[in-house]
Amino acid sequence: MEIILKQDVPNLGHKDDLVTVKNGYATNYLIPQGFATMATPSAKKMHAENLRQRAHKETKIRDEASAMAAKLEGFQVTIATKVSSTGKIFGSVNNIQVAEALAAKGFEIDRRNITIQGEESLKEIGVYDVVVKFHRDIKANIKIEIVGEE
Repeated sequence: MEIILKQDVPNLGHKDDLVTVKNGYATNYLIPQGFATMATPSAKKMHAENLRQRAHKETKIRDEASAMAAKLEGFQVTIATKVSSTGKIFGSVNNIQVAEALAAKGFEIDRRNITIQGEESLKEIGVYDVVVKFHRDIKANIKIEIVGEE
């Protein structure tokens, strides 16, 4: 039986894939659970039209993401925090503070798309590498400099 997947199914396929499975697997598990729909001729036409429209939107989103990544690539942001005499930060700097510092520079980026390389939060002054994810495979590398507040 041919089905169209509504979401990713492990060991079977990804969302919007057209796959062939045994009748019992489709009618007793995939379709009742909402993981798939039957691939009737009308459903196949609708599926093809949705993929075509999504591809057009996807290219526009990818172009915007790559333009934003090009602007941000190699950018350096300075974050001032309270520091002890040994160079340790009181508290820590995490992706929320990085997002706020980027917003102050004019880059509105969701904190969930910011990844600090190797660590979850920063606890000492210095320069750190940060990856900002704009799309599935479009990323920009920036540097974060943590300095002591005066």
